[in-house]
Amino acid sequence: MHELSLLCPQQRVDPICDALDALDALAVTVEDADAQGGDEQPLFGEPGLPPPAAGWQRSRVSALFATEEIARSAESLLAAQDFFVDCQVLGLRPVPEQDWVRLTQSQFGPVEITPQFWIVPSWHEPPLEARRIIRLDPGLAFGTGTHPTTRMCLRWIAGHAGADPAAPGASGLGGRVLDYGCGSGILAIAAAKFGATEIDAVDVDPAAIESTRLNAAANEARLRAGPPELAQGRYGVVLANILATPLKVLAPLLCAHVAPGGELVLAGILQRQADELKEAYAAHAKLVVADEEDGWILMTATL
Repeated sequence: MHELSLLCPQQRVDPICDALDALDALAVTVEDADAQGGDEQPLFGEPGLPPPAAGWQRSRVSALFATEEIARSAESLLAAQDFFVDCQVLGLRPVPEQDWVRLTQSQFGPVEITPQFWIVPSWHEPPLEARRIIRLDPGLAFGTGTHPTTRMCLRWIAGHAGADPAAPGASGLGGRVLDYGCGSGILAIAAAKFGATEIDAVDVDPAAIESTRLNAAANEARLRAGPPELAQGRYGVVLANILATPLKVLAPLLCAHVAPGGELVLAGILQRQADELKEAYAAHAKLVVADEEDGWILMTATL
């Protein structure tokens, strides 16, 4: 394989990428050409808010081609186009063959939730100290245990199974649990691991539902997965790791699913959004901040 690298002003990036795709590029990547330098222009986009800029002033566009001949042909064709003005070729180089599966797998290792509770990809052995594990590989749906919102929810689940989840007589979650917006199903599977007896995992995304079913089967976790209509009645624990805006809209529905004395657990919330969530849920529940990590918070309420 060969990689063709170009330097483009931001307004040329989209047409260049479209052209590379049409010219049989196997993959196209765009990076800040001034990264790690004095002219670096970081982009900060928070959930629910648009980024302050559409892109960097100058971008390095790299395209991967199957052969050198195809790459050189693409270079010649691009140079003749009107939209290539102000762009330049940085170089063309061979790319050594690699075991891309092994390379990808090397980026995902076991994730510690508590000293005894770990998320472990299928290609890794569990750590010796792990008493409970969830086998989970990166996939199409959100939730691998690496994001702070997921870790905080998992810590909450583990913390409600007793100080030592592996100790004889640990109480577990017990009862019914609803995972609303289940993604990969990681929270529903964790609930099963920590003693929940009846678990419903729901999502609007069919890929998430399928991912949850497959991950549950891989972990021998008994649960039901389906669209939101699957959730019926009241639950001792309702978990929702989504984002602040849909959580506000869903306030009446989620609270209606919590049994008297039950727990509501919300994540996907930035610290600056805490007051918004408290106000949105005020008529239904009194939310408190139960955990925080890297600018994200976990909010809970007992109904």
